[in-house]
Amino acid sequence: MSQCVFCEIMAGKRDAEIIYSNEYVAAFYGLTSIADVHVLVVPRKHIENIMDISDEDDQIIAEIHKAIKVIATKFGIHESGFRVITNTGKDGQQEVYHMHYHVIGGRKLKWEM
Repeated sequence: MSQCVFCEIMAGKRDAEIIYSNEYVAAFYGLTSIADVHVLVVPRKHIENIMDISDEDDQIIAEIHKAIKVIATKFGIHESGFRVITNTGKDGQQEVYHMHYHVIGGRKLKWEM
């Protein structure tokens, strides 16, 4: 998909510090840090958002969750707790239309909506 920043990262056309990677997903730091830990987990396949997940994407979804566990453990937030967020659509404040999950932690999080 052209003009998709995450597809460009996956293709090596944009720089990102890859923290975790396999054939299905990659994880890298978010550009703006809203907590001590802010990592994005992104499927390598371009899926616009949750509403575009198909039955064929079951393995990708499982791999996203595996990556989240690895990241939480790597950053030492697996016991204290963390938040996983994915924004969907305009009203959900999705800014990059390539599905991605924010793993946020490292401090006591407030519920601020």
